Amino acid sequence: MSRLSDLIRQAKAADSQLGADLEREFRALGKRRTFGLVFERHQPEAVELAGQPVRKGDKVRVLPSRGVTSRGDQRLWSVTGFAGKGSNRAAHLVEVCQDEPRDTTTALVADLVIVAEFRDDIYPGLIETGRVEHGGDKPFHTVINAENFHALEMLTYTHRHAIDAIYIDPPYNKGSFRDWKYNNLYVEADDDYRHSKWLAMMERRLLVAAELLNPADSVLIVTIDELEVHRLGLLLEQLFPEARVQMVSSIINPKGVSTNGGFRRADEYIFFVMFGSSHPARLTLAPEWSPSPRGSMAEAPDPEDAREVEPEWTSMMRRGSNSRRVDRPTMFYPIYADPDTKRIVEVGEAIPAGTSEAPPKEGLVAILPLRRNGSEGRWQVGADELRSRMAQGRVRLGRATAYGFVVNYLPDGAYADVRSGKYEVRGRADDGSLLAYRADLGDDRVAPTQWKIQSHNASEYGSTLISDILPGRRFDFPKSLYAVEDTIRFFVQDKPTAVVLDFFAGSGTTAHAVMRLNKQDGGQRQCISVTNNEVSADEQGALSAEGLRPGDPDWEKWGVCDHITKPRIKAAITGLTPEGDPPRGAYKFYDEFPMSEGFEENAAFFTLTYEGPLSVAHHRAFARIAPMLWLRAGARGPIITEIGDKGWDLTDMYGVLDDLDTAARFVTEVKKAPGVAMVYIVTDDDLAFQMVCRELPKGVRPVQLYESYLRNFEINSGRFA
Repeated sequence: MSRLSDLIRQAKAADSQLGADLEREFRALGKRRTFGLVFERHQPEAVELAGQPVRKGDKVRVLPSRGVTSRGDQRLWSVTGFAGKGSNRAAHLVEVCQDEPRDTTTALVADLVIVAEFRDDIYPGLIETGRVEHGGDKPFHTVINAENFHALEMLTYTHRHAIDAIYIDPPYNKGSFRDWKYNNLYVEADDDYRHSKWLAMMERRLLVAAELLNPADSVLIVTIDELEVHRLGLLLEQLFPEARVQMVSSIINPKGVSTNGGFRRADEYIFFVMFGSSHPARLTLAPEWSPSPRGSMAEAPDPEDAREVEPEWTSMMRRGSNSRRVDRPTMFYPIYADPDTKRIVEVGEAIPAGTSEAPPKEGLVAILPLRRNGSEGRWQVGADELRSRMAQGRVRLGRATAYGFVVNYLPDGAYADVRSGKYEVRGRADDGSLLAYRADLGDDRVAPTQWKIQSHNASEYGSTLISDILPGRRFDFPKSLYAVEDTIRFFVQDKPTAVVLDFFAGSGTTAHAVMRLNKQDGGQRQCISVTNNEVSADEQGALSAEGLRPGDPDWEKWGVCDHITKPRIKAAITGLTPEGDPPRGAYKFYDEFPMSEGFEENAAFFTLTYEGPLSVAHHRAFARIAPMLWLRAGARGPIITEIGDKGWDLTDMYGVLDDLDTAARFVTEVKKAPGVAMVYIVTDDDLAFQMVCRELPKGVRPVQLYESYLRNFEINSGRFA
């Protein structure tokens, strides 16, 4: 070891960067275990910061010409200076490498994109891009458009040890789905280091996330499927030996999906990492939460106190894979119904190819498997099988639609439950469908580790729900809203002011779930959602061919944050789609109300910025630092974006004192504002800071902001490189 240390010192003397890199690798090797989970840490990740202004000293790449779809030159360059103005402004560049001599070149500034490596120091800021205010003085949910590692680093200033629950649904590392990037490259199935890259990516983020969780009582929740479940479990055990780790199996697709010749996968897994005293609460759970429904019912309260529920009727319309007419042409046939009696009268035969119209029948409505957007789908079963199920009482009409009626049926599992005696059959309805009921006998208990819950169906209450709120917009593999709601509920039920973080926020399901929890009990929980504005792989190719680049408005508008996350949260709160129409449908399960009712909540949207050290140090970046102060103070009310001539400013929730000569007046105003819970005092003088603190009212938390602002906001990313 001593010999290696000597060699590293010699390397540092010859090349400081090379020496530092060798030392980093040496330390990583020294920490490796001879047992447990061993994986490569790889080079630090990097992210391209499209749209960020280029400054002297920045690390950049030269973009390919517009219209070119290839990746182009991937070398990194350092900006040494500028020449020219306007569209002709060019940057002088020197290659970032250890070889000598290093290449130099000149490129138009418009053809450059800043690159931030995770070992680089960053100076974060936030630009507000919009807000929704429907919740009075309730705290704001926040959505941050950012690379999530850098956003987590920023949150170590605003929320260190202050997060009650983290829920994340990270990429599952499927390979062929091109679902995630490492160093700005999609990780494909044939990558020999696919698993170690995924583990390195997760490790960096989880280590920072741990700094945000309240060590006395908090939970980290991570969902995953079978591809990485074992590696993730080992990683969590190794990273958090002080915590209790437990895994739950959850059915998310009762029909299952094919898995390349294996068993049909119907479930996924949820890891719960519980810190301190954290534990799942005892809740009133319906019998479906128990692996043994009969036993659950036997222990339940008096049946007279319970509501009656029917078996799980589901839509005859096929969803998910193989759901188009062309996939099963024989399952595109009309179902004829009497609109007055809402009774199915006849089942027609498959309609020939080339036509989408059913033969008319007087007095009857023809129902075809057409989607809301007019595209052709198919039914779950063929016409003969449907007739057989109608005779069994397993088919009935649901709500009216533009295409007739929704057709519902009892799937095999639900019908088996009826026949087994779990439901009391009380005959037939006027339309011939079975009338079967059981008592919904909930009891207070801890949930088991196997969840087979109707509302956790990701297709029905994830994809379909998003299409109701955001018509015409697609997001792959969203979680069921109710699944996320239930998962979080176990840990925030008794925390009405809990702060929940999701740094793989995707479509914004976690924030939506937190809003529902608040509606149910009047809570004021907050959700912080972090997602990037990545454009899907398919769309990237098309946009590049049109001459567009990341950072262009016509490119960015298709990114997940701008196209899905923010619009979904806004639509959920306002009860209006992006087009201004009320969403179709209603929320179900714990409570039922129209989606158009919205929520009494507030939300603010931000984009993470990368500030220059000089602008931060010299107090020129206060407007972009200001949202961070607001977040730390509880994210309520307006943001103090500038300090006027009076030397201080104050909202109903927090204040900033910039000029200590005005401290007396500031303290007087703080005493008049009982809602103020935090004040920032700008001074390098610890004694002066303490003097102001002594004058503040009890219950107001003082925070020192050093006049040398760099001391407050320098985020050292390199510690996790």
